[in-house]
Amino acid sequence: MRIVGNIPRATCQGVAMSFLAGYVDTVGFVALFGLFTAHVTGNFVLIGSELANPSHGVLIKFLAFPAFIGSVILTRMAVIWLERSGKPALPYVLTLQLLFLLAFMILGQSIAPVGVADARAMTALLAGMFGAAAMGVQNAAARLILPQSAPTTVMTGNVTQLVIDVVDIVRGAADQSVRQRCVKFFWPIVAFGVGAIGGAFAYRYALFLALLLPAAILVAMIWAEYPGRKSGAATSSTL
Repeated sequence: MRIVGNIPRATCQGVAMSFLAGYVDTVGFVALFGLFTAHVTGNFVLIGSELANPSHGVLIKFLAFPAFIGSVILTRMAVIWLERSGKPALPYVLTLQLLFLLAFMILGQSIAPVGVADARAMTALLAGMFGAAAMGVQNAAARLILPQSAPTTVMTGNVTQLVIDVVDIVRGAADQSVRQRCVKFFWPIVAFGVGAIGGAFAYRYALFLALLLPAAILVAMIWAEYPGRKSGAATSSTL
């Protein structure tokens, strides 16, 4: 299915979600003492570092982990219920992510800029947990609803696969499927990088209100997937 000109819907979704992940992850990292909201691996490394060299940001990283896991569980159960009810899961799951993201923004902005004195404040901890929960939903959705897309929150595997495919293309051992996969992984990597840079600069000038941009992306994606709108568009195209 196409969504923008000749660009496949899955490609548009992957690019949008990759940009969002890089953007939100960077905002969380800059604003909340190095917290990675989009994936837990980085937080494991930072937790280990801070346990060896105690500082003010370890608690928020500990709490992000159960928040992330809890949102994955919630997403999984929601998808099961929606599928059994015959409802499209994606718009509802994106709405859940949007709600968590808005909570992250509102709580963070209420104490922004977050200083060292706020590191263990309940509002800062809750903001970090909601940020991790929002990205936990996205991680779960990528596996449950959008398996055809490249991963959008962790780029290590994408970069590895892209380099392997480029090597095969250069040595003349790649078929059309390899070239298509190369494109599939390339654009999410670019989008994630652009999002990460954009998130850093946006937080510098707008603090947590910078999260209005990824919120707007989610609203646009929800609107594009809204069942009533899609059925209406299909009806109009037949007239």
